[in-house]
Amino acid sequence: MDLFLYGTLRDADLREAVAGAGAATEPVPATVEGYRLRPLMGSVVPLIEPGEGARCEGLLWPDLSDVQAERIALYEGAFGYTLVEVQVTVGGLSRSARMWLPPEEAEAGEGDWSLSHWQAEYGPAAVWAAEELFATTPRPAAEDLRAQFPMMQRRAWNRLQATRRAAPADLRHAAAPGDAVSLNRAQPAGNFFRLQAFEVTHRGFDGTTQGPHPREVLVGTDAVLVLPYDPARDRVVLVEQVRMGALEHGAPNPWTLEPVAGMIDAFEAPETAALRETSEEAGLDVTLVRAMAGYASPGNATDYFHCFAGLCDLPESDSRWRGGLAEEHEDLRLHAIPLDRALALVDSGEITALPCIGLLNWCARNRDRLRLEFAAREVR
Repeated sequence: MDLFLYGTLRDADLREAVAGAGAATEPVPATVEGYRLRPLMGSVVPLIEPGEGARCEGLLWPDLSDVQAERIALYEGAFGYTLVEVQVTVGGLSRSARMWLPPEEAEAGEGDWSLSHWQAEYGPAAVWAAEELFATTPRPAAEDLRAQFPMMQRRAWNRLQATRRAAPADLRHAAAPGDAVSLNRAQPAGNFFRLQAFEVTHRGFDGTTQGPHPREVLVGTDAVLVLPYDPARDRVVLVEQVRMGALEHGAPNPWTLEPVAGMIDAFEAPETAALRETSEEAGLDVTLVRAMAGYASPGNATDYFHCFAGLCDLPESDSRWRGGLAEEHEDLRLHAIPLDRALALVDSGEITALPCIGLLNWCARNRDRLRLEFAAREVR
């Protein structure tokens, strides 16, 4: 099969991750008439659409093997893309090829789409997500992939963001490349979260190499936590819900009190996720103030939390209401209470979620500053 590539598969690293290594042929520059490339609304990938007088530049990949075509078919076809026949121009000559078209309901966004920008900002995450997909045994069917791939993308995006964070080392060891290395990674277990077994070697404080030692970590996702706070009334909102961790731990009461919380979607900024989750879970419009960010439990999990106070107007008196999205099976009850009462619930042991305890204490320590910021917002 000859395949015309117009979008992210023009990237050599992603192409190899999807189609497999050792290709017998190399893609060559080509164009297809009557189509144009646009951003896909709500995504970082492009949309190809018909356009009178338009011309789309891309690559023609000739003579794909059955295995390559099958892998690409899973990567594209699982998400509603269909294979169509087109005429492409290569070196001034016209020839037939096939091309994957997006589903009819896909809509174009504003502006132009740039391959070079995509490669710089998102490319490595796309490659890592594809590598996880095609390393999964057994390989998921299309229906299962539609459910699993968003988490693969989240994990890859989280990993890319971790590599881009500053790593100050005023007190701790200043890590150099190779100081800590994971190797012999096993097939991860789990369909949503993943349990990853591997071996690790690392530099010891005496200068020797330690390991290899067997280790396991829970590969989750980065998340946002938002504590809605009214500095003028000194009141906060807590979210109550049953939590599986507490249930499986054997807690006599697995209903926990927490901030608004949710996973960051792939290619999403923490601030965007924080505003989205606060609206979905609590129905509140807030102004974000970043409080802290870091690992929730670095000894056994990859989860990295971005924590915010969400400045907002809350009722004068104690109140409660239902929240969450029915389609996400969220059963939430929200409580607006004084900050001092929430701190008392920490002391009594009723609030047991450590990120919630951290955010409550942060708000208590920053009451005066937050009150001034809130007042300035009201003046504007």
